[in-house]
Amino acid sequence: MRTGPSMLLAGILPFGAVFIELYFIFSAIWENQIYTLFSFLFLVYVILVICCAEISVVIVYFQLCTENYRWWWKSFFASAGTGLLCILHTEYFSTTLSCKLWDSPQLSCTFGYTALMALTFGIFTGSIGFFASFMFVRYVYSAVKID
Repeated sequence: MRTGPSMLLAGILPFGAVFIELYFIFSAIWENQIYTLFSFLFLVYVILVICCAEISVVIVYFQLCTENYRWWWKSFFASAGTGLLCILHTEYFSTTLSCKLWDSPQLSCTFGYTALMALTFGIFTGSIGFFASFMFVRYVYSAVKID
């Protein structure tokens, strides 16, 4: 499978883990509401790390089964697709806000800051996926005996 479609498909599961929490975070940031569920946010963070690691390991496993050993970037982009889905969620969130009187500078500021957050989020989740896949490949190849 090509990197683009696999990036979007693999990013759906980690994004689904943080989807509801992103709504509350965006509401706290852009609608001046107070966010108070930090313990639940930590639980969602743990679920996100587990999902990103598992998705990347599965993608790399399928890639190694087809004898494609160029797994490094695909393991990164499999989890980093969550950042792209965050950008799409931001567009959906901004169109469904109750305040429709947004002018151009406010909208560009919203998308600019959220694009930076999504880029950081994509790099973060991609790094989790890469390091989990790296440890998986290292473990698998350390168990192989050469006779």
